[in-house]
Amino acid sequence: MRTWMFCENPYPEAWDKSSVSLRNSLPSRYCDPKKAADILHRHLDEWAMADEWGLDICVNEHHSTATCLTADCTLPLYALARETKTARLMSLGIHIANRPDPIRVAEQIAMIDVLSRGRFEMGLVKASPYEIYPANAQPVGQMRRFLEAYDLICKALANQDGPFSWEGEFFHFRDVNIWPRPYQQPYPPTWFVSLSPTGGAWTAERGAKVATFLSGRVSKILFDNYRKRAIEVGKPHGPEQFGYLAIVACAEKEEEAKRRAWEICGYLRTSPIVAKQWVNPPGYMPVEDNAKALRASQKPGYVPAYATILRHDGSRIPQATASIDEMIDNYVVFAGTPDQVFNQIKEYNDYVGGLGNLIMMGQGGELTHAETVDSYSLFAKHVQPRLKDLQADPYVERRKDRAAA
Repeated sequence: MRTWMFCENPYPEAWDKSSVSLRNSLPSRYCDPKKAADILHRHLDEWAMADEWGLDICVNEHHSTATCLTADCTLPLYALARETKTARLMSLGIHIANRPDPIRVAEQIAMIDVLSRGRFEMGLVKASPYEIYPANAQPVGQMRRFLEAYDLICKALANQDGPFSWEGEFFHFRDVNIWPRPYQQPYPPTWFVSLSPTGGAWTAERGAKVATFLSGRVSKILFDNYRKRAIEVGKPHGPEQFGYLAIVACAEKEEEAKRRAWEICGYLRTSPIVAKQWVNPPGYMPVEDNAKALRASQKPGYVPAYATILRHDGSRIPQATASIDEMIDNYVVFAGTPDQVFNQIKEYNDYVGGLGNLIMMGQGGELTHAETVDSYSLFAKHVQPRLKDLQADPYVERRKDRAAA
């Protein structure tokens, strides 16, 4: 199992400036550029320690929000491609459904891959519904636009035979011929992100790796759907195809680790603070899903599924009010002493049938630099070496056993 360091570079000082929305409409006067510079430099320093710790690096992007200062994940990856020597670098991800120019994205990917000498993995995402407005994008047809952009990026990266033209539904280019071409052939490993249990199937059909964020028990359904479809179409389906992002906090004492996890979970308590008009742009969701969501929203105390945690009995609890113990029990958080964290991850690995990539959100709120470094270093020294042995895929083994019987 590989471990990827992940952080959204949050700006927590602005989190109390609005109870309506921390995305899209929060005035930028609440962002002090000097403090923002300190935050960005701090997290680049922490990511750069990955080489020392034997960890990999994962960067994402969001727009017009106080929960993430990374407005373009390729920019820190350029710096890290030069500063690091062994860590693999992942963009998870680039919002290609909202980008007007997929060829520009292909050029960025190729340049990072060459600069890192083949250590890049490209994570491409459709983007959250509330990203539609700051991008001035069209919510209708987002999935078709995403898939066309993906196909165009892959062709641009793989092509070595001079210019080609592209005439699609959304994109039109008469002369595509990127320089440099990527270091890895035909292009870097591809990742998609899905928060829906059904998202695994179409990802498996394309042979891409799939990651899911903070989805707890839902992730097992997603991974099982991926495996089932991958086996049907003859695509890879081992643990290396799966990534799971969880909040992780280590300390010498359990109580301190849980306190650190609580600070990181400030991200969970603030990221869902989005004004209603941006949560579900017309046409973004399929009609049947919209109808289901509208019916559910009429119930007292309704909280959208994306802001809840699925428990073992099928009930859901809001992320914003869940305790650390509840989040540990349902695989959203791994926190404790190094031994406890290893055992929690091992339990999750067995639960989902094998996990090849743990995406470790080790900083997400008020946690200090010193506390963050201590947590990461304890993890790297005492947990990560033991995770390398967690490669079994019980789901496939059960299938083999049934076939033999």
